[in-house]
Amino acid sequence: MGNIIWLASYQKSGNTWLRAFLHHLFVDADKPLPLTRTRGGEVSASASSLHWYQAIDPRPPLSWDPATIARMRPAVQKAIAASRQGSVFCKTHMPLMMIHGVPTIEMAMTAGALYIVRDPRDIALSFADFHGIGVDAAIASLATPNLEVPAGERQVAEPMGSWSQHVESWTGRPSPAIHVVRYEDLHGEPERAFGAIAAFLRLNATKERIARAIAHTSFATMRAQEERDGFDERSPAQERHFRKGVAGGWREALTSQQARRIEADHGEQMRRYGYLPAEAAP
Repeated sequence: MGNIIWLASYQKSGNTWLRAFLHHLFVDADKPLPLTRTRGGEVSASASSLHWYQAIDPRPPLSWDPATIARMRPAVQKAIAASRQGSVFCKTHMPLMMIHGVPTIEMAMTAGALYIVRDPRDIALSFADFHGIGVDAAIASLATPNLEVPAGERQVAEPMGSWSQHVESWTGRPSPAIHVVRYEDLHGEPERAFGAIAAFLRLNATKERIARAIAHTSFATMRAQEERDGFDERSPAQERHFRKGVAGGWREALTSQQARRIEADHGEQMRRYGYLPAEAAP
């Protein structure tokens, strides 16, 4: 068994928030830490960070096709695992599956995973804002099998799949090594939800320490930090990264037709996590 603990989620599901919480929990600072410090380095890594791949293949990144990147992935994850003596948290938006004949997640390097699931109706709004596209285009993207997140200045292209494909890949076969948490519970019951994360990680953290980490990573705190200092994970299309920080905002922002389309695309997985009523027994 390896030492990577994956921080896995579909894009725009709260991964940044989870990483910030874990960083504050470990550091136990008496005041909020800078956003640039909490997004990686000290406590967590990113599976798509370009520098890991450049260390393996010095050719220009534009020369890499998706199959080439897939073949590099096991070596990248081996390097991430070797970068620390103990456990290493690693962010990923990849599904748990085979891509180009290679697993997206190298199990020999893996100790476990935290998986965040979020209502896809809310994701569609954040996804549209992040990518600078219309909501209808975002809804179509969430329903696209084998969807790929394009490369950026500091990261390689990353397979993500449709929302249902992603959720099913990580949670379809329950495992004691994978702790699933709903974004909505992080909002509505933070002490219980974040406390369960600490317990899953077998951290001997007091309630006071957990509460302090929650307070330092509240939406209001991180948004104020972004407005004051900026945030390098904000996309060029965004006015701000920390947009609204609500659960259920889709009720006011989506048309009934848009909401029904998402529900038709993802009903099975949405029912599993309480986003739609369970189907009545025949």
